[in-house]
Amino acid sequence: MKTSFPAHFNHQYELHCKHLKLKGLQPKTIDAYSRAIRRIGDYFNYQLEHLTQDQLLDYFHDLLERLSWSAVKLDLYGLKFFYTHVLQKTWTDLQLIKPPKTARIPDIVTVEEAQHLFMATTRLSYRVFFFTLYSMGLRLSEGLALEIGDIDADRMRVHIRDSKGNKDRLVPLPELTLQTLRQFWAVHRHPKFLFPSRKRGLKNAHLATTPMDRGGVQVAMKAVVNDLCFKKNLMPQFKA
Repeated sequence: MKTSFPAHFNHQYELHCKHLKLKGLQPKTIDAYSRAIRRIGDYFNYQLEHLTQDQLLDYFHDLLERLSWSAVKLDLYGLKFFYTHVLQKTWTDLQLIKPPKTARIPDIVTVEEAQHLFMATTRLSYRVFFFTLYSMGLRLSEGLALEIGDIDADRMRVHIRDSKGNKDRLVPLPELTLQTLRQFWAVHRHPKFLFPSRKRGLKNAHLATTPMDRGGVQVAMKAVVNDLCFKKNLMPQFKA
């Protein structure tokens, strides 16, 4: 991202970004923590070396007036990372910043509803993708990242890599899902991705250099849900 900062802060910001990458954080976390430091730097005129508890309390109070608790948490964690790895200072937790606990129960999709969703999805790649996520309980990012080498047909399991918390996990592979994935692969025959990018069309999908686009998947799901007039909120299940 091209930005214009004072020289001393620009150096700190570049160090911050380097440390984020070297720590192996997920791209979304790197973006969030980088954005946090840009925002905090702007608020304090790019002087972050000697902030007091009262100054930080004012900042996060003002932030909550404009944004959500999620943004407050990300800025807090981003600043803690900045203090620890760039300024090399001991971080003191702000005890007054404590997001409220919430218990969210996702809407449950019945087998019949899932079948309607699959059948209403006209594009083959999206239909197979939605079925795969539903049958194995995967997150959107996990499904998009699936590669041929992750499928263990002998043991009927799938290796999910870099899942939540940068951890790997193994999930059971239903027989019907295996058959479906094999049939779909026979259509595109990509040497690496199970769900290659759709930009070249299925005929040239084997030439794709990236998996399917996250945004395209979400738009397709939203369109199908709207067409079926589902009252349940299915979209959060395809955001992670």
